[in-house]
Amino acid sequence: MNPFQYERARDVAGAVRSVSPRSKFLAGGTNLIDLMKNGVERPEMLIDVNRVALATIDSLPDGGLRLGALARNADTANHPLVRQRYPLLSLAILSGASPQLRNLATNGGNLLQRTRCPYFMDPVFPQCNKRAPGTGCGALDGFNRMHAILGASDQCIAVHPSDMCVALTALEANIRVQGKSGERTIKMADFHRLPGDTPEADTNLKPDELIVSIDLPPSPYAAHSHYLKVRDRASYEFALISVAAALELDSGGAIRSARITLGGVAHKPWRPEAAEKLIAGQKPSPSLFEMAGEAAIAGAKPYRGNAFKVEMAKRAVARALANAEGVA
Repeated sequence: MNPFQYERARDVAGAVRSVSPRSKFLAGGTNLIDLMKNGVERPEMLIDVNRVALATIDSLPDGGLRLGALARNADTANHPLVRQRYPLLSLAILSGASPQLRNLATNGGNLLQRTRCPYFMDPVFPQCNKRAPGTGCGALDGFNRMHAILGASDQCIAVHPSDMCVALTALEANIRVQGKSGERTIKMADFHRLPGDTPEADTNLKPDELIVSIDLPPSPYAAHSHYLKVRDRASYEFALISVAAALELDSGGAIRSARITLGGVAHKPWRPEAAEKLIAGQKPSPSLFEMAGEAAIAGAKPYRGNAFKVEMAKRAVARALANAEGVA
């Protein structure tokens, strides 16, 4: 690990004032410290924000919920209002990492997780455009079993690792951030980026901006939602495919609206709006959900090691929707 300076921020203004292009905010550190140990991240200063008052979870006047950026993942997943109004989010968080990590990891830090692509995580591999722009993508012709089938580019086929972010995308969350030029709100759908020609840029967050909160709008999906995670082992494993599925049913049982988001398939949580529109207004059925699965992976481009993900994603979407319908 490279030498670095350490500073402790007392408030948001102080944290933002201290940040520079060569510094990083430190909260739970469950991803950042690993990257520093591996030599992937080499900040000259860490700005500890753990004493900044951003850890509360509060109701909003419109019936939504504000999740403090420094609230721990475990506290968020088990908060009574999250479990009652947004069970999809609770399920997604509890599907991630381990209890020990969830006790330490923060909501804001979860948004900023970096890919676990082995070519990115280990500098012994010279080819990684995300870690070292212009060097190539080792996964293209290498080990790519865990990699993207949607939204990738020849510059990078890594996938976003978060479970929480898949649910937040389905729930259409908004991310409040504050930088030296003031406060702004970023839609969850716009927070993360596809790789394009600049895979080193994971998000649309500016270098001097600190995540303040995650704001959830009122949701009609509490009664019929499900988070499905397909993985190699039952715990402490990243998704091969994950699906956040949420349905709003009318009094006759037809689907008034739907939200579907996939994880493990792209550089960001992947929301196939065409699949949502396909099933809206329809009566739930296995065949309808299978059609949604087909629509959800339209345009998929698998690689040598991950072609299985196409069929797996279709089936996972259908299964998640069926589970969501039968929750209540």
